[in-house]
Amino acid sequence: MKPIISVEGLGKKYVIRHEGQTHYKSLREEIFQLPKKLFRRQDNKEEFWALKDLNFEVMPGDRIGIVGHNGAGKSTLLKILSRITEPTAGRVHLRGRVASLLEVGTGFHSELTGRENIFLNAAILGMSRFEVNKKFDEIVDFAGVERFLDTPVKRYSSGMYVRLAFAVAASLDPEILIVDEVLAVGDMDFQKKCIRKMEEVSSEKGKTVLLVSHQLHFVNKLCNRAILFGNGCVLAEGSASEITDKYLADRSEQVKKGDIVVRDKDSDFPFLRKVILSASDGTSLTSCTSHTELVLSCKISPGKLPKNKQYQILWFIKNESDDVVTASASETMHDFSVNSSIENVLCIIKLDPLPIGSYYFRIVLHVPGADNFDDVDAVLPFSVIRQAYGSQNLGSSHDYSAKLFLKNQWKIQ
Repeated sequence: MKPIISVEGLGKKYVIRHEGQTHYKSLREEIFQLPKKLFRRQDNKEEFWALKDLNFEVMPGDRIGIVGHNGAGKSTLLKILSRITEPTAGRVHLRGRVASLLEVGTGFHSELTGRENIFLNAAILGMSRFEVNKKFDEIVDFAGVERFLDTPVKRYSSGMYVRLAFAVAASLDPEILIVDEVLAVGDMDFQKKCIRKMEEVSSEKGKTVLLVSHQLHFVNKLCNRAILFGNGCVLAEGSASEITDKYLADRSEQVKKGDIVVRDKDSDFPFLRKVILSASDGTSLTSCTSHTELVLSCKISPGKLPKNKQYQILWFIKNESDDVVTASASETMHDFSVNSSIENVLCIIKLDPLPIGSYYFRIVLHVPGADNFDDVDAVLPFSVIRQAYGSQNLGSSHDYSAKLFLKNQWKIQ
């Protein structure tokens, strides 16, 4: 049996142009500098290989999960397989019709109604009008948008967009179905419906499914094989459970241990010099309960930021699957003067109702209106353990589906 997808020596290169920081210029300044731009050597370019020498095969009926960190090259691969972009090197053999769902609203026109977009999107995917008429009721029923069928889709929520787009793509009856992370937009009931549909397409009709997702329980449930991506290369192939376990293990190794991160660099722009995580009640962070209060301390070096410039700190708590469980942003703060060598910002975080499990932080320092920001990820790991009250156990190690709000309070010292 021939593979339905063959990837041989595949590579994709992008050229990144680095423009220096410039202020907004008047038309007169632009005109006077035009001759310099025309004759200046363009040395401020960098080549970036999003994919490098990929080689793998997919057999008919396989359900392949593609996992990896952000920027690993997963979405670039899917765009090449969907013929949205051309590869720089290598080649791809596709032996069958492809239906892809890569971005919310792809193939939709915002001014057209849901009914009109079904015909438009289906035509883009290669369906005839006869096929659409035959499957129209099935598409509408699956998407659950019958009440809004004659409403312009610009008034649809992102979840309604995805439901309608997936319903059209799945009805194409393709040999290859490619789905990116967009299913995360839908609610849990719709996600389950999509998984059942993809299982049906693969097992009953023998079609091939490629799924990119950071939600590893999707990959384990749906896929029989998985591919681990990293830095544009295939790092490992195997069963879905083997690859997701390896991804989690690699991710755990990347998390910087310890409750203090110290950084020292020469920067004109503000940066996070030190971040410290502690428990306000003195409890060890390796065994804190959901009733523990954490104190996140961020010491900021101002660089050469002008006086009274605004800035903001954001933190994200991620679980072992690299999913963001909860997040918070400080109010925009003022009077960050160059006269102060370091400014210390505290955030007191109440962990209730964070479920039991292992977590870590991502912390971002942002200056509104500026392109630059400082970002530290995979730091300050901590664990929440079960705490019993009588016969009731608080927390669930499997309850990662919903985004949580944790009470928190910001202070400047």
